[in-house]
Amino acid sequence: MLMAAAGASLLAAVLVCAAPAAAGDVPEPADYRKDDYRAPVPATLAGAAVVDTAGAKRLWEEGAVFIDVLPMPPKPKLPPGTYYREKPRLDIPGSIWLPDVGYGRLNAEMEGYFRTELVKATGADKARPVVFYCLADCWMSWNAAKRAVEWGHTAVTWFPEGTDGWTFEDLPVEKRTAVPRPGETQD
Repeated sequence: MLMAAAGASLLAAVLVCAAPAAAGDVPEPADYRKDDYRAPVPATLAGAAVVDTAGAKRLWEEGAVFIDVLPMPPKPKLPPGTYYREKPRLDIPGSIWLPDVGYGRLNAEMEGYFRTELVKATGADKARPVVFYCLADCWMSWNAAKRAVEWGHTAVTWFPEGTDGWTFEDLPVEKRTAVPRPGETQD
């Protein structure tokens, strides 16, 4: 009995010490996150609104632009005639998928891609509401939203729960194809 109580106390201590920090416990960094992109995220983003799933749903119903920044591996270079099928991405309906724009560092080509597609998505209106998301605990969406704020967009919203929070609430999703990155073509 004493062993069981000691074991339970030890287990409780380990769980408390090993538990990941809650979102509110993660400080907002001054710069972009450049590694460990799937980790607890802060509760804030300077210059942007932060919403939960209910808030994201409201913005979606109001017609805000939704941009998914989930990374995507490049297509393999296969011999001609080889059939390749990408894993489908189930996304918030009407979203635009701009893969890889949430990395901490973007080369000039990827930054140009992001800027160009953001202009298209917002109709060059920097006051148009735009929501950035990925998955829960994904710094990619935080980085992308931070960039949009720095580029002068004034109605930026970050949805940190992403498609994980969206599907948890049993909200609709649809298959999405990514906007081709530089050097890629749409199949």
